[in-house]
Amino acid sequence: MKKFLCICAALLLAFTAATSFAADLTGAWTGDFAIANGDSIHLLLTLKQDGAKLSGTVSGAQIGQMEISDGKVDGDKMSFSVMYNGMAIKSEGVISGDTIKLTSSNDQGGFAGGDATLTRSKTPDSPEAQPASPNGSHSAQ
Repeated sequence: MKKFLCICAALLLAFTAATSFAADLTGAWTGDFAIANGDSIHLLLTLKQDGAKLSGTVSGAQIGQMEISDGKVDGDKMSFSVMYNGMAIKSEGVISGDTIKLTSSNDQGGFAGGDATLTRSKTPDSPEAQPASPNGSHSAQ
């Protein structure tokens, strides 16, 4: 019986340690999304993580604001979907500290997909978290 209790305690400690190292994605993330034609779109992801569930918005000067659906976090991986012009766009990312490497695509055509490297911003209202205007400066809101 003591051996069983020790094994249970060890498993509980291992599980607790593993979950304590999981990334909390809550906050603002910014970066440039490279699209197939060579252009890029400056993105702001405002995320809220509740356990394995991820919610929030994706926004940018060229795309407006979209609500995240089906958001999930699993260890160092995350995924979510957004609707843009009637098209479901699926995004998957790998989290490494304050960086997310994101790949987006859809299977409906009309969107070739692309990649972005996002970094955690200090606050959603900070200048570095604001979408860039076409002349490269940050827009005020």
